[in-house]
Amino acid sequence: MSVLVFGSINMDLVAQTPRLPQPGETLQGYNFITIAGGKGANQAVAAARLGATTHMVGRVGGDTFADRLLEGLRANSVGCEGVLRDNSTHSGVATIAVDNSGENQIIIIPGANGCVSPEDVDRLKPLFSGATSLLLQLEIPWEAVEVAVRAAEAAGVRVILDPAPVPDRFPDKLYPLIEIITPNEVEASQLVGFSVNDAETAEKAATFLLDRGVKAAVIKLGAKGVFWATKSESFFVPAFAVKAVDTVAAGDAFNGGMAAALDEGRSLREAILWGAATGALSTTKVGAQSSLPDRQTLEAVLTATEN
Repeated sequence: MSVLVFGSINMDLVAQTPRLPQPGETLQGYNFITIAGGKGANQAVAAARLGATTHMVGRVGGDTFADRLLEGLRANSVGCEGVLRDNSTHSGVATIAVDNSGENQIIIIPGANGCVSPEDVDRLKPLFSGATSLLLQLEIPWEAVEVAVRAAEAAGVRVILDPAPVPDRFPDKLYPLIEIITPNEVEASQLVGFSVNDAETAEKAATFLLDRGVKAAVIKLGAKGVFWATKSESFFVPAFAVKAVDTVAAGDAFNGGMAAALDEGRSLREAILWGAATGALSTTKVGAQSSLPDRQTLEAVLTATEN
C-alpha cells in the first residue's frame, strides 16, 4: 500500500506582513523565512506524516535549494527515487506574502517544475504496483499530467486531481479518468463557469463535475467547510474550529490527509474528515510543509470531535 505524488517541488520565500499590499503599494513586513513547499511536495509530506508510505516524482534544479528540498522530503520519509535533479535550470520558487489574518498572495516561478515532461512518467510507472492513489496538481505542465492520469487509470490506481492552477482549457475527455477532483472555491468557479461560494453553489458545482464523469467531487470551501458528492450520496462537512495564522498549503494538507485515510482502506466520508482536519491543523502554523500535522495530532482532533 502506498500513495504516489507526481507534481511540483518548490522553495517558498515567505514574507510576513500586517496586511497584504494593494497594487503599486510598498509595505514593510516584519519577518522572512524560507520553507520547503510546492503543491506536489506538500501533499507528499502531508500523507507521509500521517503514516502513509509515500513516493514523490518530479524535478528539482541544479541549485542549493535542491539539496534542502530533497533533504526535507527524505526527513519526512518521502521516497525520492523518482525525483530528477535537472542541472539545466533552477528549482521551483514561490514568493508568498502572508498577512496577520492568515490570508496570502502567491507568485510561482516554475523552474525545474516547468521542465517536467511526459517522459517523467516513466519514473512513475514502476511505483504503481501496490499504490492506492496518485495525487496530481497542475503546477507542472499539463501534457505530463495528462499522460500520468492515463497511465494511472490503466494501472488501476485511483487518480486524485487538485486542479490548481486551473488551465485555460480543461479537456472534458479526462474527467471520466479522475476518481476524485478537489477544487477550492476559486478553482471550482473557474471549472464550472459560475460563482461557487457556499454549500448550495458547491452542490451545483459538484453536480456539474459528476455529470462530466468524475467519480467524486470534493469542493473545498475554506473556513466554511467541505461539500462532497458522488452519484449515490452527498455530504457537507463543517470546518474544524481553529485559530488560523497562515492558510498556505491548507488545500495540500487536505489532499494528503484524505489520501492517507484512503490508503488505509477507510471510506470516502471518513477520508474527507481526515482531510478537513489535516487542512485545518495546517493553518495553525506558518509555512507549507512545516505546518503539516503528524498522526498523533490528527487523531487527537478527530477524537475530540467525536466526543
